[in-house]
Amino acid sequence: MGILDIEVWGKDSRKHEERLGTCKVDIAALPLKQANCLELPLESCLGALLMLITLTPCAGVSVSDLCVCPLADPSERKQIAQRYCLQNSLKDMKDVGILQVKVLKAVDLLAADFSGKSDPFCLLELGNDRLQTHTIYKNLNPEWNKVFTFPIKDIHDVLEVTVFDEDGDKPPDFLGKVAIPLLSIRDGRPNCYILKNKDLEQAFKGAIYLEMDLIYNPVKASIRTFTPREKRFVEDSRKLSKKILSRDVDRVKRITMAMWNTIQFLKSCFQWESTLRSAVAFVVFLVAVWNFELYMIPLALLLLFIYNFIILTKGKTGSIQDSQESTDVDEEEYDDDKESEKKGLIERIYMVQDIVSTVQNILEEIASFGERIKNTFNWTVPFLSFLACLILAVATVTLYFIPLRYIVLIWGINKFTKKLRNPYAIDNNELLDFLSRVPSDVQKVQYAELRPCSSHSPLRKKRSAV
Repeated sequence: MGILDIEVWGKDSRKHEERLGTCKVDIAALPLKQANCLELPLESCLGALLMLITLTPCAGVSVSDLCVCPLADPSERKQIAQRYCLQNSLKDMKDVGILQVKVLKAVDLLAADFSGKSDPFCLLELGNDRLQTHTIYKNLNPEWNKVFTFPIKDIHDVLEVTVFDEDGDKPPDFLGKVAIPLLSIRDGRPNCYILKNKDLEQAFKGAIYLEMDLIYNPVKASIRTFTPREKRFVEDSRKLSKKILSRDVDRVKRITMAMWNTIQFLKSCFQWESTLRSAVAFVVFLVAVWNFELYMIPLALLLLFIYNFIILTKGKTGSIQDSQESTDVDEEEYDDDKESEKKGLIERIYMVQDIVSTVQNILEEIASFGERIKNTFNWTVPFLSFLACLILAVATVTLYFIPLRYIVLIWGINKFTKKLRNPYAIDNNELLDFLSRVPSDVQKVQYAELRPCSSHSPLRKKRSAV
């Protein structure tokens, strides 16, 4: 409860940073659990910073030894479970659940020091919460035996566990990483996770043993799904990569080809290339149009979910993974004798990099959007697919009994009065917020758990099979 120092920085396309101004906030003078709108003039420059600050006591974050495990005590576990039971679904909507992670040990780590040893420590990240273990020096098989507790704000967050080698005053060396979606956690069982590289696409050296417990309220988690995702405060800047650009082009090409094949199928029905197919399509078209009601749209989508679920339970669909070609990234150095020409050339290079990077990001968004829609219907995340089925079932019943004009009227009144009811409300699209929780095909590969008996990632397996 002291002074909060704030700095405003500017960064251009050439990664040059410049401090624009500073300001201070006396935290002790602000009331708790109340939104405080502050306009703070910047020192040493013109302008002001408009901030909305809410002080909320942070509960649930803790680090302890194995002997002091919160969920190991039956009475405390029962108390926590009671807090997230269905009866308390409408209390404190931001408190979705609690996650307990036991970091037991790591084995066969990479030797990062000249002595053939490493000084490993483990960093755990869940959303914007970051906790880490102590460092164990000169050891490739460290045993931390620590218990970490995180509050869950979004059940669709991903727990990232990264092992680093402490290197004194220098930045720590990377020793491996795993990403674990919360909904894939198996409660109360120690699990061995093969460490992956920084991109989470291939196996790295070593493994880490974790034991996790997850308690959450499904109603709060479902409601939170239709609100904007919390942005990461610390996020690596996206770099231009020929490999990623080529991969994103291939992803967009597959989506385009699927749409093109659908159009060609409809065109073949109109052209009577197959008499039986065109006759069946013509009869289906007449019956559907003649008997069409608006409630049939969500009903048709619901039937598609059921169809894919039946196929999935019969084991006819395998896991969908991307075949990603490896391409080398060529690093070019530009030398010029004349300083002015060199500067001009560098400026053009940065301009081209910015354009290509923007194109790469757009392709990534387009490809991810199409893949997320596909993965929703494919039951990639059963929680989300079941939630979508529930929403479609409610929409079908609603459209069947309630005229469309009343539904549009309620929707419009809600949109128009949202800002009046809550001036600080963030405008959002519930459908896009839902889809943002569905993993893309690339994320499916990144989140896939590698088996201890395997020395290759799913990506490698597919390459070797080809």
